[in-house]
Amino acid sequence: MKIKRSVGEIVFDTSNVVVLLLLSAITLYPLLYVLIASLSDPAWLVKTRGLIFYPKGMTLEAYKMVFMNPATMSGYFNTIFYVVVGTSLNIVMTALGAYALSRQNVMWKNPIMFGIVFTMFFNGGLIPTFLLVNNLGLLDSRWALILPVAMSAYNLVIMRTAFAGVPVSLEESARLDGANDFTILLRVIVPLSMPVIAVMLLFYGVGHWNAWFNAMIYLRTRDLYPLQLILREILITNSTDTMMTGVGGGDKMPIGETIKYATIIVATVPILALYPFLQKYFVKGVMIGAIKG
Repeated sequence: MKIKRSVGEIVFDTSNVVVLLLLSAITLYPLLYVLIASLSDPAWLVKTRGLIFYPKGMTLEAYKMVFMNPATMSGYFNTIFYVVVGTSLNIVMTALGAYALSRQNVMWKNPIMFGIVFTMFFNGGLIPTFLLVNNLGLLDSRWALILPVAMSAYNLVIMRTAFAGVPVSLEESARLDGANDFTILLRVIVPLSMPVIAVMLLFYGVGHWNAWFNAMIYLRTRDLYPLQLILREILITNSTDTMMTGVGGGDKMPIGETIKYATIIVATVPILALYPFLQKYFVKGVMIGAIKG
């Protein structure tokens, strides 16, 4: 039997829907604006002010110039390398640390965990970190963007809590069958913790994809620059001249605007396309790894 809703409930639900739709529109429109601007005629875009809702004089010239730019393609390759290698190392290091700290018979487990959590609030700072990277011989190398961030204390806490939630009886059964710690981790703990592993992949992957500050500090060779650092140069220093070879002098400024928007789309869409595949694990993984009182 259908329950009759009161006028107050209807007004409340309607207000919620309207407010959420407005918030969604406010959130999505900037990305939609960038997409429309990247597809629009450069001269029309420069003259237009205010909101735009459709591309005028649709052209892919800006995207063509972005992909023809050697810096963009090398930045893509470097970013993919940093994401794949960096995320793989992150997951391995975090899983090993979380497994060790989630077992019940580990000596000095609490002091070690306190020391790790302490680094979430206090660190050596930029200059000591730079000196350390330099003394280790990592300066101006790809490993300078991977090894110093090999593990996140925050993600370690989440994964440790998830591993601790696996029943101890499963570990004991595996040990009776002759399994060692590595076998238990790979064949028992990890398969039962795939939601939190997926969340860690998302956290670490997005972090590496969006990283630019460490690259700006540690890298000197442009061939090692990630895509986000190339994007920063284009947006902040207005360096689009290298993409506009063959463009007439009067046309450089208008098409330079669309190149900026096209570069943003090229740098953003790949990581956005990853979210739908991991979304179903996201809430479950975070809840599994949440700190329980």
